[in-house]
Amino acid sequence: MEKRFWKDVAAAGLTCLLAVGLAVLLAADDPQQFSDWSAPVNLGPVVNSVSLEGGPFVSPDGLSLYFISGRPGGFGGFDMYVSQRASVDEPWGTPQNLGPTINSSGNEQTPTVSLDGHWLYFASDRPGGFGGMDLYVSRRHNKRDDFGWQPPVNLGSGVNSAAIEYGGALFEDDETGTITVYFCSNRLGGTGGWDIYASTLHPDETYGPAVLVPELSSPFTDFRPAIRRDGLEMFLDSDRPGTISFRDVWVSTRPSTSDPWSTPVSLGPVVNTIASYQARATLSFDGTALYFASSRAGGLGGSWDLYVSTRTKLKE
Repeated sequence: MEKRFWKDVAAAGLTCLLAVGLAVLLAADDPQQFSDWSAPVNLGPVVNSVSLEGGPFVSPDGLSLYFISGRPGGFGGFDMYVSQRASVDEPWGTPQNLGPTINSSGNEQTPTVSLDGHWLYFASDRPGGFGGMDLYVSRRHNKRDDFGWQPPVNLGSGVNSAAIEYGGALFEDDETGTITVYFCSNRLGGTGGWDIYASTLHPDETYGPAVLVPELSSPFTDFRPAIRRDGLEMFLDSDRPGTISFRDVWVSTRPSTSDPWSTPVSLGPVVNTIASYQARATLSFDGTALYFASSRAGGLGGSWDLYVSTRTKLKE
C-alpha cells in the first residue's frame, strides 16, 4: 500500500512538472500576449500637413512624438520635428522643428530616443559621412528638453559604410547590459537590395562591425526595423512575398533575447492597405500603440501621413 502511495505521488509530481514545463515553454514563446491591432487612425491636421510626414518615434514617457517632415520652413529636404503633449491621454500639440543643431541642409530620417532619454539616434546624408546616408547620435543633459540636443556624432565605420544606412532601432538588454542598434542598409553582401543589420556597443563607446540578421532579411526589400522594449518583438516594412500593398508592416518574434528571430509575418489587411505604402512602424514603451507612416487614401493632402493603431494587453 505504501509503495503504491509513493508511486502515485511520483506520477502526480511528474505530471505537475510536465505541466509547469509546458507552461514555461509557452510563456517563453509568448511572454506578453496582446489583442489584435485596431484599425489605424490618422493623427490629424495638427501633426500631419500637406507635405510628407514619416519615420515616427514616441519617447519612452509617451509625451514626445518625433518624426520627419518635408513641410516648409525647415533647413533641408526632410527635417526632424517633435510634437508634445502634457499626458498620454491628451492630443499631440503643434510640431516644432528641432532646429539647425540637429537638422542640416540635407535629409534627416528615422529618429529614435534611448530609454534613458539622453540619446537621439537618426540617419542623415549631411556632408562628412561615409556614404549616401549614415547613422548619427546626439546627446542632451536634460531628458525633458526636446530642444537641448548637442551636435550629432557619426556612429563610425562599424555601422556606416559607403552605402546607405538608416532606420536605426535601439535595444538595451537589461539582463546583459548590451546595447544593440538594428538598422537597414543596401550595402553589398546581403541577401537582397535592402537588409537588416545589427551592431553592438563596445565598452569604449564605439559600435562594432555590423552583422547581417538573416532571419529578418530576404531577397526583397526589408526596411526600418523597430523593436519592443523587452527585445522579443520586431517590426519592419517589406515588399517580400505575401505583401498585400506596395510595402507592408511585418512582425517577427523570439522566445528570448538569445534566440533567433522567427520568420516575419505580415500584420494583415487591418494595418496594411492595398495600393499603398506602410513604413517605419514603431511601438510605444508599453507595446500597446503602433505608430507608422502610410500613403493610404484618406490622408490630409500629403503623400504620406502618420497613423496609430492600438492593442491591449491580455496577460502579463
